[in-house]
Amino acid sequence: MTADENARSSEAETETDAETETEKARPETGQAGPGAAKARPETGQAGLGAEKARPAAAATTRLGATGLEISSVVLGMMSYGDPDRGAHPWSVGIDEARPFVRRAFEAGITTFDTANVYSAGSSEEITGTLLEELAPREDVQVFTKVFNRMRPGRNGAGLSRAAIMHEIDASLTRLGTDYVDLYQIHRFDPLTPVEETMEALHDVVKAGKARYIGASSMWTWQFAEMQHVAERHGWTRFVSMQDQYNLLEREEEREMHPFCEHTGVGVIPWSPLARGKLTRPWDAQGSGSRADTDEFGKTLYRQDEAANRAIVDAVQQVAEAHGASMAQIALAWVMRKPAVSAPIVGATKEHHIDDAVAATAITLTDDEVTRLESAYTPRGPSGF
Repeated sequence: MTADENARSSEAETETDAETETEKARPETGQAGPGAAKARPETGQAGLGAEKARPAAAATTRLGATGLEISSVVLGMMSYGDPDRGAHPWSVGIDEARPFVRRAFEAGITTFDTANVYSAGSSEEITGTLLEELAPREDVQVFTKVFNRMRPGRNGAGLSRAAIMHEIDASLTRLGTDYVDLYQIHRFDPLTPVEETMEALHDVVKAGKARYIGASSMWTWQFAEMQHVAERHGWTRFVSMQDQYNLLEREEEREMHPFCEHTGVGVIPWSPLARGKLTRPWDAQGSGSRADTDEFGKTLYRQDEAANRAIVDAVQQVAEAHGASMAQIALAWVMRKPAVSAPIVGATKEHHIDDAVAATAITLTDDEVTRLESAYTPRGPSGF
């Protein structure tokens, strides 16, 4: 089995994706600036059936240049699944997941991101079951992904036509729906011609099984090539990019985000809180089931620890000035970026959702942004 084939068998992540980290570093091109602040989402969305007051309500925004309305916070569903299936022994089952998903919905979050590979499909099953309990299908936006190995043998992974056509039907069955709002490729497939992948995704859209298609972490030149192939043939183009982006990993500012802004692609970042490292003082980094068993997570945010510590200290200082949590400040920084449509946030505690929604109401000054960004140093990209 080749190295590329081996890569297909490892799980990837969204808000906290899990996938083999690349060892390659981008050429140094100079550090990207902080970027201009963007306008806040269009309209506030009232809480739905909330039993007690919430600190805020998620707003409505658009996914890139599309007409698709999504919530200004996306709930990542990777934390919910059968811990005995797949590679996420720290995931929680449906009964533990239910109050978090309900709390998110009551706070105006209507957009939910999962993947076929999360907990070997059980995350999709939980997502479909819980959303059916909460709302009519048309009132929620369901995102899922394809690429990683789902079964042994031929065509059990990757982005061939055979794999895509099989996996979209399997995902729809697990989700209990006729369509997904966004069908994303979880990574780039170097073993399949781009034309084959893009035509298959176009046919999925034309068959009514997906409203839009998106992509996740890859090199910008790969993403641009896929978009060019689709445009040249008159096929459906990607409308979103789900990449790793946070105060400790800003390499996407060099090429991917400018490209997405220029072409109307909405960015929906995974790991906006850097695996929780931006939510607590540096010397109080967490431990527990997730921290102990998430092998991929252990490989992230290990470059230039001195700079990372300084960034986390700055987040703490700005949070204290605002009377807010560190998570709220780190998320407010991500939301401020013009390329970003909405961050993907995981939740295994109620305050995770409250912090994410409250962040939408925080306005950072230019001086505060400079303070948060000044210690950053160039580093190799990770997560793909």
